[in-house]
Amino acid sequence: MKKYSMETTVGVFVLIGLVCVGYMTVKLGKVSLFGEDTYPLYARFATVSGLRAGSAVEIYGIEVGSVTSLGIDAERQMGLVSMKINKGIKVYDDAAATIKTAGLIGDKLVKIDPGGSGELLKPGGTITQTTVPTDIEDLIGKYAFGDVKKGQEQSAK
Repeated sequence: MKKYSMETTVGVFVLIGLVCVGYMTVKLGKVSLFGEDTYPLYARFATVSGLRAGSAVEIYGIEVGSVTSLGIDAERQMGLVSMKINKGIKVYDDAAATIKTAGLIGDKLVKIDPGGSGELLKPGGTITQTTVPTDIEDLIGKYAFGDVKKGQEQSAK
């Protein structure tokens, strides 16, 4: 009799452990079991250098989504960024998107100014106003080799 109660106790603890591992896997893996609580948006940039799938999407400095994939829009010859935005976040058709760096040498992220004077972007909509970040490496290279001064002199002429 004692043998079966010990096996039952061990079985209950193993079952509780498996449920906890499954719960943590879903929470840490950001997996949704009961439908998505996000919607897709797109943006086209002249360059998406340094951005990667999984990068954050921020509005007003608050993370509201993530980059799902990067691709090429062959028709417009631009980089296409696919994002998922949390439901309840309103982005309008006059929104502007910029690729920024988190901190001085941190990861790249997409920063969105959601606009507000236009119509709401529907799921799958595209943000048309985008700006490309200044490439720090190019600026450092130009400064190191003296091209910055040459470029300023040529524009003054």
